[in-house]
Amino acid sequence: MKASVLLATAACGIFFLTALLLGVWKWRAMLRAPDHLAPHYVDTAHRAALLYSFACLVLVHFAGLSPFAEAVNVTAVSLPLLFFAVAIATYIQLGWLDTTDNVFEQRNFATTTGMVLLAAAEIGGFAVLLAGFALTQFS
Repeated sequence: MKASVLLATAACGIFFLTALLLGVWKWRAMLRAPDHLAPHYVDTAHRAALLYSFACLVLVHFAGLSPFAEAVNVTAVSLPLLFFAVAIATYIQLGWLDTTDNVFEQRNFATTTGMVLLAAAEIGGFAVLLAGFALTQFS
């Protein structure tokens, strides 16, 4: 198995297990809350981990089709995975702290430069894999 495919597959499993565990936290919070809603960022962490686990499957598929050198593919897969993990960890932290405000109300590194880096890494990494697919399938 290619290292890029292995990496994305492993991340898929880790993120999915994280989502399942966060689902238990969310459920327990819903049972305890008077309005039966989980704290905002607990809910966000659960959903993000679940969605990112399935996004990993997209990376698996396109990394498997990419004709580029494996170092390029590993980098292209690693960049989105890193930021997926950082996002999930951030939401978990905010949920643990029971943050109720929208963190984007404050301008700081995470909400400005960090988001630019996230977008560049996620879009750029996938764009490389998509370009590899296009080169092999449409040329």
